[in-house]
Amino acid sequence: MARAALVVAAAALFAAGCGSSGGDGSDAGGGGAALVSATEVDGTEVLVDAEGHTLYTAEVEKDGEIHCVDACTKFWEPVVATDADVEAANSAQGDDFGTVERPDGESQLTHDGLPLYTFAKEGAGELKGDGFTDDFQGTEFVWAAARTDGASAPSESSTPEENGGGYGY
Repeated sequence: MARAALVVAAAALFAAGCGSSGGDGSDAGGGGAALVSATEVDGTEVLVDAEGHTLYTAEVEKDGEIHCVDACTKFWEPVVATDADVEAANSAQGDDFGTVERPDGESQLTHDGLPLYTFAKEGAGELKGDGFTDDFQGTEFVWAAARTDGASAPSESSTPEENGGGYGY
């Protein structure tokens, strides 16, 4: 009986630690998991957020200007970061992280100068958005998983058709 209570208590603590960060990518709890880490997803070494969602970039934003706004952010959610998040990411992963100011005034995490996003249509440990192409407000986006080797192109085996392109939006 005591063992069962211990298991329930441990599960409750784990669930509390995995709670939402408010959807903005920041560690609102102050002291939880690192904002970004590296892991292997479908044989590709990629960067993921604290919940294990693959992080993505779009080459169209390599000029430092944010193009993913309004409806785009409903599908490609910006990874919002504080200076402390940037320091922690650089300490853990290398000095390739920074921030860029979004049009709404939020600071968005960047990797190798490209703003980072999660894909709302995939769960943790998935790589469906790699190579996905879509268009918002006349701007074409080709999304690539942020790779630990700094590559910004989608894997050659990844195509929008293979990844369920379209999603009905």
